[in-house]
Amino acid sequence: MTSPFSRRQWLKTGAALAAGLACGSSFADKPWPGGQPIRIIVPFPAGGVNDVVARQFADLLAPLLQTSIIVDNKPGAGGSMGMDALARSAPDGHTLAFSGISTLTLLPHVMKVAYDPMKQISAVASTMYAPVYLLATKAFKGSSVADVLAAAKASAKGVTIASSGYGTLGHIMIEQFTRQTGANLVHVPYKGGSQLITDAAGGQFDLLVANPYAPINALIAEGKLRVLAVTGPERAAAFAQVPTLGELGYQSANLTSLFGFYAPAGTPAAVVQRLNQTINAQLAHSEVQDKLRSLDNIPLSMGADQFQALIRKEWEANGKVVREAQIQAQ
Repeated sequence: MTSPFSRRQWLKTGAALAAGLACGSSFADKPWPGGQPIRIIVPFPAGGVNDVVARQFADLLAPLLQTSIIVDNKPGAGGSMGMDALARSAPDGHTLAFSGISTLTLLPHVMKVAYDPMKQISAVASTMYAPVYLLATKAFKGSSVADVLAAAKASAKGVTIASSGYGTLGHIMIEQFTRQTGANLVHVPYKGGSQLITDAAGGQFDLLVANPYAPINALIAEGKLRVLAVTGPERAAAFAQVPTLGELGYQSANLTSLFGFYAPAGTPAAVVQRLNQTINAQLAHSEVQDKLRSLDNIPLSMGADQFQALIRKEWEANGKVVREAQIQAQ
């Protein structure tokens, strides 16, 4: 879960990045130490947003770091298998991971994982945040959040709402929205995205929460899904007419997914600094920003220490939500 920054905070982050980039990098034109390729672990299957963006950055960073970069998909257990592999890797700058921060800030609160996210894994660089869409399938006839609340109140069975899994960001959003409104929403957790997409297209449930990516966007374009609300500090450019949950008064559910690179704890500070500067420099290019925005992601850069502080803040906040909601792994 990522608490929504205010617009002022986003602007301050961008200003700090610009100041840092203006100083230039002392690492330019130096080969990556050790002569080994860099491995980027993606703790999710190929084809999803984590995999697509990781491969884009691998292609960008390889010539700049003067080494080959391999993307290694290690899915399983909600992303914990891949992050555990990162935590167990040598902290020498040759193993990284790319993922949403929920594998560090949320997953360890709802299921047993083999790694300590605050002690064994360190932040390297953020890359982007993704809004979450509240979507209606053909099974739901309403066109607004108000219609959702009205339907939930009118039906003894409630309104069904799907997410990509128990204990995911989507689940936390549903929990927060339900706690604030008292709406009778029946959570339908899936294990991953493929079956969720199939059932969404067939109207097997009323609503779902999902990050925008190619299969979701295709169903929206085909009219099989309708966007009722979005999350984030501002409205999504693709749906300027659709309000954010924050605008509607549901700030606790107005959450976004933040993505970035991580390294094993103990990775030398100079290595982390070089990676952070190189990634941030790429994020400053309009071509890279355009690629990310084409996937409906919003570029976001920050220093490694700032990213680490945000991760810790979210880890603490999520722990509180999970305890209060009595969410347990299933």
